[in-house]
Amino acid sequence: MRFVTKTIHARLDYPVALALIALPFLLGLGTSNPLALAISPVVGVAAFLLTVFTDHHLGLIRVLPYKLHLAVDLAVGVLFLILPVALGFSGLDAAYYWLNGAAVMAVIGLSKPESEMVSA
Repeated sequence: MRFVTKTIHARLDYPVALALIALPFLLGLGTSNPLALAISPVVGVAAFLLTVFTDHHLGLIRVLPYKLHLAVDLAVGVLFLILPVALGFSGLDAAYYWLNGAAVMAVIGLSKPESEMVSA
């Protein structure tokens, strides 16, 4: 059952990008490894820029195909699932990245293929 449309995805992009930037500081990440604090905000800025340049109704400069956007999201999801093990994150640092990685993978898995979407 795939129900995440291009429109729903676009509406999630900006708040998620801002959360990736702010939450590490609000949660006090970085206790197990300083990179746990640094990586998410960098990814958040990149996610914000990706959204600005994606060809969907909330993109401001629509030059990147939505399919590329989904591929980048998938790569970020996989990266977030691997980072805690690769960099030795533990506790809240690890949980933060695993939960975000799982959430991104869920959204990708629940996304409708563009061929099934009505103009959105």
